[in-house]
Amino acid sequence: MTEDLDHVVAKIDRMDLEALRANWRDRYGAPPQLRSVLIMRQMLAWRIQAEELGGLDAKSRRTLERSGPIEAEGRHLGLGATLTRNWKGLEVTVVVEEGGFRWDDELYPSLSAAASAIAGSRWNGPRFFGLRDG
Repeated sequence: MTEDLDHVVAKIDRMDLEALRANWRDRYGAPPQLRSVLIMRQMLAWRIQAEELGGLDAKSRRTLERSGPIEAEGRHLGLGATLTRNWKGLEVTVVVEEGGFRWDDELYPSLSAAASAIAGSRWNGPRFFGLRDG
């Protein structure tokens, strides 16, 4: 059992993104919308190992349950907070609202979704607005 599992994980480590997606699709249905080969490898390997070995133990599950729901990064700033950035010569402002982040009269579910809409390409929202180093 462990030897087979080690072999499966080793194969995953050599797969490209399309092979990872195909493997996920065969096992679980529609694959996650990820572009990161590294993250996709980790997710697939973890899920296969969790099925075989039982996943998280009860103590870990309880700890995660106590941590509460995941909140979109940037929400900790509070409702009504504004994030402003100069982007390509224009000042853009996003407002934190109950349902997400508002920019240009549209509500986005995450700060990253708003930043990506502003930039026209994928962006990490906290990094785009200077909430993270780097």
